[in-house]
Amino acid sequence: MAPTPRFLFAGALLALTMGASTPVTSRSDIKYTDTKLKNGLRVIIAEDHNEPVYSIAISYNVGSRDERKGRTGFAHLFEHMMFKGSENVGNGEYYMLVFNNGGNMNGTTNKDRTLYYETLPSNQLDLGLFLEADRMRSLVITKDNLDNQRNAVQEERRIGVENQPYGRTLETIDSLAFTNFAYSHSVIGSMADLSAASVEDVQQFFKTYYAPNNAVMAVVGDVKTADVLERIRKQFESIPSQPAPAPVDMTEPASTGEKRIALDDAVARAVRLDISYVVPPSSSDDDAALSVLATVLGGGRSSRFYEQVIRQQQLATNVTASKAESRGPGLFGIGITVAQGKPPADAEKAVMAEIEKIKAAPPADWEMDKAIANAQRNAIAQQESSLARAVLLSQYALFYNDPARINTRVARIKAVTAADVQRVAKQYLNANNRSVIQTNPKAAAPSRGGQ
Repeated sequence: MAPTPRFLFAGALLALTMGASTPVTSRSDIKYTDTKLKNGLRVIIAEDHNEPVYSIAISYNVGSRDERKGRTGFAHLFEHMMFKGSENVGNGEYYMLVFNNGGNMNGTTNKDRTLYYETLPSNQLDLGLFLEADRMRSLVITKDNLDNQRNAVQEERRIGVENQPYGRTLETIDSLAFTNFAYSHSVIGSMADLSAASVEDVQQFFKTYYAPNNAVMAVVGDVKTADVLERIRKQFESIPSQPAPAPVDMTEPASTGEKRIALDDAVARAVRLDISYVVPPSSSDDDAALSVLATVLGGGRSSRFYEQVIRQQQLATNVTASKAESRGPGLFGIGITVAQGKPPADAEKAVMAEIEKIKAAPPADWEMDKAIANAQRNAIAQQESSLARAVLLSQYALFYNDPARINTRVARIKAVTAADVQRVAKQYLNANNRSVIQTNPKAAAPSRGGQ
């Protein structure tokens, strides 16, 4: 298990009436219904009869941003706990029931949500619904289960962070860039905080965040809408709702100067530079323009970074630019793997020069066309499977109250102008808003050989 702009459908946010189902159509022909059960669980159903399978994705409105100091890592720890058994499903049986019936499943946690999903043959609809409902209703939380999964997460941290090249770097990016604790600490949490977690802490976490009114469920695939909704009501509607969790403070104070640190990494083999700029949440009108900017600067072999920094000047072996999705303040990130023997300062200077060029003149028409083509390709790729569509529908409903966003991603990119790209580069990619981490390979200690 691993540690995802705003369009108002039909001119307004979808109106949800208690217990009523609202048919929705879209320009991209991904049709779905959007229903809220009496206990507050939001249910989105999209039929797709091309293959005899269906997928469930449940996005719970809890991520590491909901944690407090001294109790970090709870969201990710709890993701593991959700597979340890419930009232009618024993420890280990969840996996066995899904895999033995030809399905697959998993869960993931990030800063903004915790996601659980499974894909099963369509003749196993009741199985998937039962498994998700049983653990939402009656997860078994014991000291043995907690100790077992706490140890698993701690080992995951050792493997994925402490003994992974640039593992500490990736964890430090957020802590350096953000002031707001909600987004500055890592998803996996600290060893000390994980060790301090008690059974009572976990029980309260479950009660607070794993309530039906704090989740969105999407079912996509070879199902009949009326039939699956009736089955969902039967399995889920009797699960009691809980008081809504306190809203997360997502404000990030404006940065007043560059932040820069250097790290030594005993398992890294090349110098790496990670440059981050704080940008608005993905609900911002500037989100699409920032995505296009990332494509122009770092999207593939025709990008400006590749052409100048890698091919022409040979200062780096890899340079990327990205704008990740975030409900709160986000990051526009640039990663540079410096070529052996080249000064890191020269590689950074070359990257900064390309940023200044785009501030001085907007991207060319062919660069804009490329960004649109990339967006179209990605949109198609992300909609090929029932699981991908279920995940997107549940997350867009949770993040933006707008599952129709699944049908407007390409349109948002197409609406971006070259002037928009130049404007966001000027507005966000400046020195006062920048944080830089230089990760240096740490020389191995000399061996004690000899006579």
